[in-house]
Amino acid sequence: MADYKNFLETFKGVACILAVDLTVDHGDSRYLVVDGNEAYKRTVVKSLDEFEQNVPYTRYIMKASNFESLCETCATTGKPLHTYFDIELYNAWMEVYYMPLASDDPNKKLILFSYEMNPKADVDKLADISSETATNVIKTCLKLRETSDFRESMKSVIKDIRRQCGSERCSILLTDYENREYSLLCEDYNPDDPMQMPMESFLTEEFYAVIETWPRLINKSNCFTITNEQDMAEAHKIAPEWIDSLRFAGVSSLVIYSLRSDNKTIGYIWAGNFPVDKTLMIKETLGITSFILSAEIANDQNVRKMKIMSSTDLLTGVFNRNAMNNRISEDVCGTRLIQKPFGVFFIDVNGLKTINDTQGHLAGDNLLKDVALTLKELKGDNIEIYRVGGDEFLIITPKTAPAEFLKIEEELRQKCELPNRAHFAVGSCHSDENDDVRKAMQKADARMYDVKEEYYSRHPEYEWHNKPV
Repeated sequence: MADYKNFLETFKGVACILAVDLTVDHGDSRYLVVDGNEAYKRTVVKSLDEFEQNVPYTRYIMKASNFESLCETCATTGKPLHTYFDIELYNAWMEVYYMPLASDDPNKKLILFSYEMNPKADVDKLADISSETATNVIKTCLKLRETSDFRESMKSVIKDIRRQCGSERCSILLTDYENREYSLLCEDYNPDDPMQMPMESFLTEEFYAVIETWPRLINKSNCFTITNEQDMAEAHKIAPEWIDSLRFAGVSSLVIYSLRSDNKTIGYIWAGNFPVDKTLMIKETLGITSFILSAEIANDQNVRKMKIMSSTDLLTGVFNRNAMNNRISEDVCGTRLIQKPFGVFFIDVNGLKTINDTQGHLAGDNLLKDVALTLKELKGDNIEIYRVGGDEFLIITPKTAPAEFLKIEEELRQKCELPNRAHFAVGSCHSDENDDVRKAMQKADARMYDVKEEYYSRHPEYEWHNKPV
């Protein structure tokens, strides 16, 4: 075998010689570390004396299907490869070069492997892509601005990505590993293929166990690839149920990338059943697209969280006063009407001040949460619940006929003084009495105070906070 020792040492950065052993069909021993320069050796062993030549690459780094795939491609095509990607294992961006080398052993294909890592992405390096990929990425960015509806934009984006990859299906799945939740953001598939079914039909509670295997498949890299039965067999060792389902669905090739933001995986994008001779192009397309989409998805999630926080009472989980003001304003301005007939209910917690003073504010908070829970349990299709003050709640029920309104009112009356539960006073008004929502609220509020006065007359042990003068 050619001696590349001096050649290796001319590299200032990390470099090694790899060999793809053609006499070995598959497995770690097909990909060997022949030799490395001092910079490489210091990254894989504690002492230079510990370094061994001509050993499986897994002696020095963990098994990585993406690494093997790129080695295989470089060896079989005889063309140099350059990749730049976010590697979770090191929480860094890695720029990697694979260069085919001459070999005097016909059973071994030699590759110069060199890389550099940086903690942050370099935009110039990300932009160093083929003209075809660049065109596709530009189209993706433009699609994201076609409409203000993010999810509608993503439907258009995933359709374009599937077309670019020539695949039968492309999907994006969002994940929340902290809360063990997931959801389908968008998908596109070939409607003419009878084997293709909506992803929703597979998204059962049990599917989360499948999602949990994906980090092990990607294995701290940035993607996982299946291009042949050998890849399927290797993946089956880690995710047997998922691979069985892929085979059942007729999937023979697949590329899946993780979507990451703030060093967390927030989802996955994948393409399935594509021409395997286009694997490199597809990986380049999904790689750069996943970087852009990760930022867009994270931004959309943050905006949604901010909207929720600005309109939600953090103690009870119902809408807050700001949300109520916006709702009433929208009705008055005509931008989002409260559909008639409607009902309005004012609820005020009884005994809150006394509980706070005698048992502490934690007990008072529990009282408020108990009332909110009672209101959330109300039977009805159109029930909007707001906490509008320290001890006050408002319920608006759009599209509620008088009979349904009376049922909700009766349910509240039955639950307002249950033993071992929070007590509250209820006042109500239906739009049949007054179809101006603000005046209906005033009527309900006045009636609630009448009920509250009667309650405190029966319970002198409680001090009435904010009693009308």
